[in-house]
Amino acid sequence: MTPSLKIDFVSDVSCPWCAIGLAALERALARMADETTAELHFQPFELNPLMPPGGQDITEHLTQKYGSTPEQQAESREAIRRRGAELGFTFRKEGRDRIYNTFDAHRLLHWAGLPATRPAGLQPALKRALFAAYFSRGESPESHQLLLRLAGEVGLDAARAGEILAGDEYAAAVRESERRYTDAGIHSVPAVIVNERYLISGGQPVEVFEQALRQILRGD
Repeated sequence: MTPSLKIDFVSDVSCPWCAIGLAALERALARMADETTAELHFQPFELNPLMPPGGQDITEHLTQKYGSTPEQQAESREAIRRRGAELGFTFRKEGRDRIYNTFDAHRLLHWAGLPATRPAGLQPALKRALFAAYFSRGESPESHQLLLRLAGEVGLDAARAGEILAGDEYAAAVRESERRYTDAGIHSVPAVIVNERYLISGGQPVEVFEQALRQILRGD
């Protein structure tokens, strides 16, 4: 019987290394398709939970948060763009204009991962669509119009998504999940938790994910 892996992918949709990490992890799993199956669960993490509506200029934000210069940010942006290209993920050459609040995106992702929805594989599809919208096309993951469009495009019930976004459904569940992971010591993302026991941190190369997953399967 083919062994199965449960993988909790803790991340934010505004995190470029999370997009890289997901692309690398999925490529590693594809290489191991004859040896294991995997069930991905996307868990919420907000890099900027206090970000106000409308977001903030990305250069201003990164300078305030990390003390980086525009030149350093440009170098980092190019390195990220190259890493993404190697994995088949497109980052806009000019990068992001703004950073946004992502809480409502996490509420939709939580809904898409519920047992009634999960078998259709729509949570991973929505996650990929959110990454592409923000990083490849520069669209705002805060925008309800965008969230509704993406929900419909991946096969979710757009009318139901609208009801969720119009209220506060799943807000408490998302905050509880966020607290659970921060209480467990997760303070940077992506954090890949395998079988609720093993942690792989960061947007690792494909080979690193593959090696780690093989070790887990062997019980090393």
